[in-house]
Amino acid sequence: MFLRGAAALLMVVGFLLAASLPGAARATISSTVNNPPNGEADLVVVMKSERELYLYRHGLIIAQYPIALGLDPIGTKRRRGDDKTPIGAYTLDWRNPNSEFHRSIHISYPDPSDRAHAAALGVAPGNNIMIHGQPDYDDRPRTGDWTHGCIAVSNRAINQIWAHVPVGTPIHIYP
Repeated sequence: MFLRGAAALLMVVGFLLAASLPGAARATISSTVNNPPNGEADLVVVMKSERELYLYRHGLIIAQYPIALGLDPIGTKRRRGDDKTPIGAYTLDWRNPNSEFHRSIHISYPDPSDRAHAAALGVAPGNNIMIHGQPDYDDRPRTGDWTHGCIAVSNRAINQIWAHVPVGTPIHIYP
């Protein structure tokens, strides 16, 4: 697993508790999406199969956002051009306020393990995997998975994420 120590235990317990809540209680958590979270997140969790991104602080979910993934979302990114979103533990390591998508936050893919795996296959691992908003070059609504491996959210969501997730925050991406 990607998590270590007491922080990992708190995150897992918080996630399991939230997942086990009855529908009405989960709806309360989901309803907070329309309101910005208070304070900074200390962990971002992406559940690819659920198409959800969660912001955590001290092991508790403080915000939740629907996401779109790469065009071929099953499995993890292994090479440039595979249209997959990576799976693993990374860091949000820099931001681009002038992205061709409404803001973008870089995920530290590829890490040394990703590079080694791609090298063993004789391929380039790919790069520039981001959490980003909608394209600034085209205002058509996007539905379904449409990125080339990035994690896309609404412009409203990326504005909230931008405001509450500092550079250096860990991101854990699960299948």
